[in-house]
Amino acid sequence: MQWTFTLEQLPDVAGAFWNYFGDKQVFTLNGPMGAGKTTMIKALCAAKGVGDATASPTFSIINEYGYLDPQGKPRRIYHLDLYRLKDENDAISAGVEDTLYQDAISFVEWPDVIAPLLPPDTIHLQLEVLPDQKRVLREISASDK
Repeated sequence: MQWTFTLEQLPDVAGAFWNYFGDKQVFTLNGPMGAGKTTMIKALCAAKGVGDATASPTFSIINEYGYLDPQGKPRRIYHLDLYRLKDENDAISAGVEDTLYQDAISFVEWPDVIAPLLPPDTIHLQLEVLPDQKRVLREISASDK
């Protein structure tokens, strides 16, 4: 799976993302600082119908958003930014492991610190910036990270 897009195309990519990964729940998002990881997650939340304002959880570590699934059932999305965590113990103390094993969607930025805690069916994604300022979002295997 791979999408190349501009910022204007991001809502369409977010819709295609959910068509492709509809039943998956845990996603890591790797990419350099400034690649647009949080912007990508905001678009993915909007495509699910999140009405709350989404923001980077750099200082709070975990943000929680609500939306309604197609049957009208309340659901949750967790957005985790682990940039400031030192190790797996910091992550456990912050409640990271609890979010990963709920019946909810979790997006994890800077996931390397919690690699051993991730569920086996985690989807690993890479976001890259191209020279023309387009972005490429692609699925990677755990060994490619």
